[in-house]
Amino acid sequence: MKVQSIVQKKGNRTKEGRGFSRGELKEAKIDVKQAPKLGIPVDLRRKTKHEENVKRLKQYLQSLD
Repeated sequence: MKVQSIVQKKGNRTKEGRGFSRGELKEAKIDVKQAPKLGIPVDLRRKTKHEENVKRLKQYLQSLD
């Protein structure tokens, strides 16, 4: 299973992002250095935090167990 982040553009349009932000990883209790080893892409340039991405990360971690 591949996990992909969502980035919101102007208005309500969304697109697939390059990776998850540090804030999203921190809220999902995943270390930034551990994420690539788990197959989670990280985008260090992003500063936004979307609740939908945090939910996706938590679901992905549950599917790994």
